[in-house]
Amino acid sequence: MKQTMYSKQRIHETNGLELGLFTSGDYLPHPTTKKRQAPSERIQQIIQMGQLAEQAGLDIFQVGEAHQKHYLSQSQMTILASVAATTNQIKLSTGATIIGVADPVRVFEDAATIDLISNGRMELVCGRSQRLGLFKLLGYSLDDYEELFDEKFKLLLALNHQEVVNWTGEFRPPLDDQLILPRPYNQEQLPIYRAVRGSINSLREAAQMGVPIYCAQLDRDLDTMKTYLNVYREELSNAGYQPNDMPIATAGYLYVGPDTKQAITTYQHYISAGYDRLQTDIYESVDFEHAQSVDSLINVGSPSLVVDKLLKQHEELGHQRFVGQIDFGGVTFDEIRRTIDLLGEKVIPEVKKYTAK
Repeated sequence: MKQTMYSKQRIHETNGLELGLFTSGDYLPHPTTKKRQAPSERIQQIIQMGQLAEQAGLDIFQVGEAHQKHYLSQSQMTILASVAATTNQIKLSTGATIIGVADPVRVFEDAATIDLISNGRMELVCGRSQRLGLFKLLGYSLDDYEELFDEKFKLLLALNHQEVVNWTGEFRPPLDDQLILPRPYNQEQLPIYRAVRGSINSLREAAQMGVPIYCAQLDRDLDTMKTYLNVYREELSNAGYQPNDMPIATAGYLYVGPDTKQAITTYQHYISAGYDRLQTDIYESVDFEHAQSVDSLINVGSPSLVVDKLLKQHEELGHQRFVGQIDFGGVTFDEIRRTIDLLGEKVIPEVKKYTAK
């Protein structure tokens, strides 16, 4: 069997299903009061989310990237560096880095630096982006959408694998015997995931390259998601890799309240108002109608229901990590803190009890 590019993955079955949080860094007003936080307050709260996540026993904290109105995550690495400097154990990651409009050398340098700050806790997730305005903003043509991602993602993998790089491409100057520094903590390689959403071709490409995937489950049902991930595993085998060696992370909504009905009603209000404000139709495909079912991929409800959903997903999907979004759409920080507290007190211990080996 082929070996992956990575000498060390940071998901271990002894830890069971890893649970984490991600934020897209949205900066939306509260749907009822219409009040919006000061930008500095929102940034500080994102940093505090990472600190609280560590205190609650969550495994990883991720920060997305967006370059449009209503977001404050344009410089995700800066935010992650702040979290790295004020935490000790929780893993950190982008979620995702839009690699097609970035310089892979700078992305690697920044991520490796955060890995040094955090003593080996940094990871990367790289994706294409559904928000296309950033291509014009950062000086790229949408005509090169696919080619930009392919070239720059492959370069990033090479930088991670080799200290001295020779490389030639179309969208940046060549690298001639270039020493790439700093190297990550203890000379390890960074775990680098490919973000995928709905494209079977993206799954197959990730498998053929031998890279793990970070798969959004925002608008899927359990059977569809299972079929989707099985395509990836089958393609890994076809490409000569051992599927069990390749971690799979999923990402979706997460909100915990004392009562299931109230939790669903509350979070649905935030999600609906948030997407309405962003003028996107993503919400129309999110199935809140069946969110009370244990088969729902919308991990919203009472602690016991969320535990049951997560265990069901782990049993059916066989993934190693779930990362949840708890703060989208103007959720108050008191509610964010309460969800994190309930995760730490009532969800994480139960999930680990049944999944850790």
